[in-house]
Amino acid sequence: MKAEIKNLVRQSVSLPPRVAKRVRALARNRKSSANRVLVELIETGLESAENERRRFFELADRLTKAPDSAERKRLKEELARITFGA
Repeated sequence: MKAEIKNLVRQSVSLPPRVAKRVRALARNRKSSANRVLVELIETGLESAENERRRFFELADRLTKAPDSAERKRLKEELARITFGA
């Protein structure tokens, strides 16, 4: 974990069997606990979501400032991919 947290909050999570199996395998390979692996995966997912959000707004800002129509079209397509997965 990047920063140790003094006050931990206990959460109960039910995992589908295939996910639980993968988490246990990762924990074994890393010589870590399944709990630690879950925390790292969640932190990575949260950071990824924040990075995606930041990238979206950076692209939107570039789109509003792009003077070239070809560049605007490219940025619109990239924003569509981020937003809709298209």
